[in-house]
Amino acid sequence: MTTKKPAKTTVARPKGAQVKKLAPQPGAVRVAAIQMASGPSVPANLAEAERLIELAVQAGARLVVLPEFFCIMAMKDSYVVKAREAEGDGPIQTFLARMAKKHKVWLIGGSVPLEASVPNKVRNSCLVYDERGKQIARYDKIHLFGLDLGNERYQEAKLIEPGDKVVVVNSPFGRIGLSVCYDLRFPELYRAMPDVDIIVVPSAFTATTGRAHFETLVRARAIENLAYVIAPAQGGYHLSGRETHGDSMIVDPWGVVLDRLPRGSGVVIANINPAYQASLRKSLPALQHRFIPCQQIAVDVVERRAVAKREPTSKQDKP
Repeated sequence: MTTKKPAKTTVARPKGAQVKKLAPQPGAVRVAAIQMASGPSVPANLAEAERLIELAVQAGARLVVLPEFFCIMAMKDSYVVKAREAEGDGPIQTFLARMAKKHKVWLIGGSVPLEASVPNKVRNSCLVYDERGKQIARYDKIHLFGLDLGNERYQEAKLIEPGDKVVVVNSPFGRIGLSVCYDLRFPELYRAMPDVDIIVVPSAFTATTGRAHFETLVRARAIENLAYVIAPAQGGYHLSGRETHGDSMIVDPWGVVLDRLPRGSGVVIANINPAYQASLRKSLPALQHRFIPCQQIAVDVVERRAVAKREPTSKQDKP
C-alpha cells in the first residue's frame, strides 16, 4: 500500500520509484533514515533494505540509518535467537558491510541480533560501518522495554541481554551518539555522550506508545542536546500481529522536523548543516551551562583507524 505524500516529506513509494533530491546546501551533508515493516524472513528483509538503501543513495545520502531489528521481526523470540550471529560473522553483517562498501556510504545497521552470554538471549546491537565496509563501532542496547497495559504486554528482558557502555563515534559528519528505541526515554544516556553532533535512534515503538510519545521524545533529545536526531523506525503491521508506530523522522538541533514518514516502507531524507548547528550552540550555549554532574557509565569514543599506506616494493610499484 502506498502512503500519501504530505508536504515536504519523503514517503513510501512503489518499487523502483525515485526519491526526490533536496536542493544542495553549502557545507551540508545528506543523511537518510529508512523505515520498514520487517517480517520473519531475514533474506526478504535484507532484500527490502537493499532496495531502500539504493533509494537513499540515489538521493545523495552519505549516512544511512536502518531501523531496530530491520533484519527480523519474528513470530517468536526463539526465532530471533536462531537468527543471531557472532560478531563479525553471518549473512546480516556481511550484507551491511557489502552495502556500505558498494555505495561508499556510512551505514548504521539499526540493530542486529548478536550472540549473548547465554544461549536463549541476544544482544540488540547497533552496528556502524564506514564507506570501506569496515565495522568500526558497536553499541548494545542498554534499556530494555517493558509494558503491561493488560491486553498489550512486552518484556524485552526475556529475549535481550542488556549492554553496559555508551558509545559515540567520530565520523566525517561529526560525532555520532548511538542508541536504540527505548533508550530514547532516558536523557541521562545522552548526557553521558561527550559533545555529540548527531544522535541516532533506530526504533520499533509500539503503535500505542509511539502515538503518545515518539515525536515528543525525539524532538526533546534534539533540543536539549542541540543535536541532529536521526530516528528510523519500524512502521506498520507485522506477521507476528504486532503493530509498530513508524513516523521515522530527522530533527534539527532547534527541534524542527526536517522530514518524516508516517507509515510503510520508505526513505526519509534531510540535510545536516554543521555551520547552522554551530551558530545555534553559540547563540544558545546551554551545553556549557550544565553544572549538575552526570554519573556516567563507561563510555567508548570510537576513532576510525587510518588505512596504512603500502610501501613500494619494486620499481613497478613506485609512482
